[in-house]
Amino acid sequence: MPREITAYSNPLVKRVRALREKRHRREEGLFLAEGLRIVAEAEEAGRLPRYIFHAREMRDHPLLRRIANACEAAGGEAVETTADILGKLSGKDNPQTVLGVYDEFETDLAALDRGASGIWLVAQALRDPGNLGTMLRTGDAVGAGGLILVDECVDPFSLEAVRASMGAVFTQAIARASWAEFIGWLRAGPGTLVALSLRTEIDYREPTYPAPTFLLVGNEARGLPAEYEDACDLRVKLPMRGKADSLNAAVATAVMAYTVLSLAV
Repeated sequence: MPREITAYSNPLVKRVRALREKRHRREEGLFLAEGLRIVAEAEEAGRLPRYIFHAREMRDHPLLRRIANACEAAGGEAVETTADILGKLSGKDNPQTVLGVYDEFETDLAALDRGASGIWLVAQALRDPGNLGTMLRTGDAVGAGGLILVDECVDPFSLEAVRASMGAVFTQAIARASWAEFIGWLRAGPGTLVALSLRTEIDYREPTYPAPTFLLVGNEARGLPAEYEDACDLRVKLPMRGKADSLNAAVATAVMAYTVLSLAV
């Protein structure tokens, strides 16, 4: 049976609310995922919450009940609470009726199986959590092996990134590395590194893309450093027919990911 919490002053409420801040997520090794759909996606991927909070009106929902029972059977805790407290936890005026607290997870570069997929996404110095979450969602859609975050990127476990991923944070491998670590790992095995760049005349539809292709996208405002582009096997660009000089990073990644699929060899 779930525990009932209705007081803002409850220590668990304060602890979980603090997970909206990166510092506390790192200290606790925990992060938040909001909404029954995302919690269900996590369960399907084999990940159960440490805590699952839900509104009273959800107590008899069969899917929630199943996940809550599995959470408790695995040593976690189900908590029934109010919409106001759910709003405090998520920071939203109109919160979802379910919120899960999960253990953070990462995959070291050395543990990645580069042969698991013909395409991998690589983001350098990405700053926007919506872009990161959307890239995870794109990776899931195209069957990518995962997302490798190079240099200092936005936290993939921020509530905003998790929301934007629509559950893909649980289905995609996530690794973090410096540029030197990444390029050293990449060159130790098979893999073609392809950069989206303005410093090329090669149209993105011209080449073929041998598996595994690692698709590298740079910072939203600055793009990729020149030395990073120079280290790539191939640089391609998306044609801009209007006044814009580039697409949003996540949109460009999606266009390129489906192109790599269609032109893979």
